[in-house]
Amino acid sequence: MEITKVVILSLSGLMLIFVGAMRLSNPIKTYLKNSGITLDKDVDLLNEMRGVSAVMLFGGILAVLGIFIHSFTFTSFVVATLIFLGFAIGRFTGIAVDGQPNKQIVQGIWFELVLGGINLFCLLNFFI
Repeated sequence: MEITKVVILSLSGLMLIFVGAMRLSNPIKTYLKNSGITLDKDVDLLNEMRGVSAVMLFGGILAVLGIFIHSFTFTSFVVATLIFLGFAIGRFTGIAVDGQPNKQIVQGIWFELVLGGINLFCLLNFFI
């Protein structure tokens, strides 16, 4: 596999693993620190946050596996593209419906767009 794909899957996978693991293990602290969001100790809300966090964590694991298992590479790019661009589209929908979020969240949108776009570019290169 070419080095560019390794770097992109590494960055994407490690970011998803790190953020997913941190939010899964301690969502209240992680959301406050990284997004400036204060979460109440609402069992239902925390359960939803942990569910999304586990999807991020396992998506990151799959992205990293694509580096080592050639038959997973295509799937890794599909998963990374869906997760990053899915978050970005959801956030843009939130901006349109709910208004402008804080600066930390806006910065996150740009990371999601860049990583999602780069993963999409690599995914489309499978067909060229």
